[in-house]
Amino acid sequence: MKFSESWLREWVNPAVNSEELAHQITMAGLEVDGIEAVAGEFTGVKVGQVVECAPHPDADKLRVTKVDVGAEELLDIVCGASNCRQGIKVAVATVGAVLPGDFKIKKAKLRGQPSHGMLCSFTELGIDIESDGIMELAADAVLGTDFREFLGLDDVTIDVDLTANRADCLSIAGLAREVGVLNRAEVTEPQFDIVEPTAADTISIEVKAPVACPRYLGRIVRNVNAQAETPLWMQEKLRRCGTRSIDAIVDITNYVLLEMGQPMHAFDLAKIDGGIVVRMAEQGEKLTLLDGNEAELNSNTLVIADNTQALAIAGIFGGQFSGVSTETKDVLLECAFFAPDAIRGRARSYGLHTDSSHRFERGVDATLQMKAMERATALLVEICGGEVAPIVEAESEADLPKAATIELRRSKLDRLLGHAIASEEVVEILTRLGCDVETTDAGWKAAAPAWRFDMAIEEDLVEEVGRIFGYNNIPNQSPVAALSMNLHKEANLPLKRVRDLLVDRGFQEAITYSFVEPEQQKLIVPNIEPLVLPFPISADMSAMRLSLWTGLLNTVVFNQKRQQPRVRLFEAGLRFVPEQTAENGMRQEMMLAGVIAGTRSDEHWDIETNTVDFFDLKGDLEAVLELTAKNAYSFKAAQHPALHPGQTAAIVVDAGLETEREVGFIGTVHPELERKFGLNGRTIAFEVEWDAINKRDLPEAVALSKFPANRRDIAVVVNDNIAANDIVAACRDNGGELLKAVNLFDVYTGKGVDDGQKSLAIALTLQSTERTLEEADIAAAVESIVNALAEKFDASLRD
Repeated sequence: MKFSESWLREWVNPAVNSEELAHQITMAGLEVDGIEAVAGEFTGVKVGQVVECAPHPDADKLRVTKVDVGAEELLDIVCGASNCRQGIKVAVATVGAVLPGDFKIKKAKLRGQPSHGMLCSFTELGIDIESDGIMELAADAVLGTDFREFLGLDDVTIDVDLTANRADCLSIAGLAREVGVLNRAEVTEPQFDIVEPTAADTISIEVKAPVACPRYLGRIVRNVNAQAETPLWMQEKLRRCGTRSIDAIVDITNYVLLEMGQPMHAFDLAKIDGGIVVRMAEQGEKLTLLDGNEAELNSNTLVIADNTQALAIAGIFGGQFSGVSTETKDVLLECAFFAPDAIRGRARSYGLHTDSSHRFERGVDATLQMKAMERATALLVEICGGEVAPIVEAESEADLPKAATIELRRSKLDRLLGHAIASEEVVEILTRLGCDVETTDAGWKAAAPAWRFDMAIEEDLVEEVGRIFGYNNIPNQSPVAALSMNLHKEANLPLKRVRDLLVDRGFQEAITYSFVEPEQQKLIVPNIEPLVLPFPISADMSAMRLSLWTGLLNTVVFNQKRQQPRVRLFEAGLRFVPEQTAENGMRQEMMLAGVIAGTRSDEHWDIETNTVDFFDLKGDLEAVLELTAKNAYSFKAAQHPALHPGQTAAIVVDAGLETEREVGFIGTVHPELERKFGLNGRTIAFEVEWDAINKRDLPEAVALSKFPANRRDIAVVVNDNIAANDIVAACRDNGGELLKAVNLFDVYTGKGVDDGQKSLAIALTLQSTERTLEEADIAAAVESIVNALAEKFDASLRD
């Protein structure tokens, strides 16, 4: 909002200059965007009167005048303005005057006639007012008065960028209150006499939308002079606030808006059919606005109407049909309170933004309407004359906003400000702001004034006390940063580490929807009924996923259809398992899943092109498990409805870490599932519970042996249904302290090995940290391992 400093100082006049005033306002939260002079720099311009005015003998468009500026002699001045005539009072730049642009006035001759000065227009004095010809001053202007002093041009316009919550400062009255509070200065409102009604005319007002319009005032004023000229002082105040003068009646409503913050409107009474009806518009109803554009109204728009048609968009813009003109004799003044929710967004929906909508959609003092009506009436009668009728009011008390009573706790105030302000000063600040303050045991209770409709919660009062006290007055304090270690277990494996590993092994991370197609999911998890959404995004995204495979397999299909011959994807995300005992009837589990398809490696001239198999993905998964508790997990043959029989393994948590259980599966996708999903060729997938594998072995520092290691290879024959992993584990468990490593390096079946048996070649590495091992030590350790294998698995050494 732009405002004139001199107009503000008519209300409150603190002992600060313009720059200090702007700084005060900014520090109070009302940011000042700029300060501009209201007129150009000029000197030597006086108020004069044209005593004589005659045509120039040698120029059709020039006039020869004699001008009285209060001096002993009249000035001869040649003027080319079409509105120059005898008797008018004008602004005269005398000889020696300096106008904006360093233009100096000198004695001259124009077409042979002497000219000792210049009659000035607004533009020539750097005043931003459009006009034809020279300016015409009021008849009571005193001759010889310095023109800067006459119009008070030693003034500035201050542009304040208000936040949306401070609509109470969208007026001179609101800004004056704010400046008065900041400077502890008295605010003096302009006094005016209430005009007593001299006519009995009234108009009926019916409010059909009381929630949107809780209060509506109307007043008839008859026999006004719509052609009356707006006083120059009013034009100047409007101009300095960024408002263009239109005509006297409209200027008066704009003046009240700027002075008090209450938008008003004037209707031509002769154009109103019957009474006023405040209602919601009918869908598609048309209204020609004051700017000549036709608006097609929506049913959510509040309108001011008569008995036959809409006259204006309430709180936004008037209609052309009922607007005042130079022919208007009788007017109806409107002054109303419209609820912000009823106005907010409506102007933008019609491509409009007006001073009225700007205020109503942010909020207007709901108690201001009667006062604004009386102020506008007084100005209208003073400038345009007229016979005043009584005010007609329609009000819905229940729908009017109520002032909030807010509790402010001393503890909350001190904690948020970081500084203890004296209780007496807190009360004094809130009182100056217009609050009715009551002291309590915990702090204070404050009833917000009607114009501070933005005060609603305790934090609002804290902000008010802080900004009026002055943020610069709050002492700086170094923050206390009490550092503490993060509460985490070092044994927990970060998911990011696993992500990085899989990416390094050529995988791409996928993030799929938690919502899946129910029939597809049944192919993967047929024995559990999923949670079905009552209002899904779409039919194929209506069930919460029970497995990450549904999304990953569809992603594989998506990539294969786009000629991607090699797909390696992984995802970490939640699955949602219905469970009555769980919170909200659903158990959420973090899962890690991966899938590979296509060629084993990218095409290369030196690498044979092979299709991926079970062991490719098993190797990737084993690399992940190597990051966790080593030797705690094993793979066991299993069955899964989504995986190929004979090519499926369960991932099992071994006894010793926790109760042995299956925590995931890995295998080749079932051929029937491949067909129904549309997969192209063999696809291998794994899925494992993240919480079951996110524990890792913590490193322990041990001494390195300076003695040589010894390797002994053994080949044991066992039944081919015995897992090689079980044999390796038995070796590790029975090798004693000297056994450092066990490695299975060959599996053999065929000649020399009976049917139904297999030969496992195992390398045993033995080493001591204290001495060089003797053959007897090595033989004893190997014998212990062989005996254990024979006892547990009926294994024998191969000849």
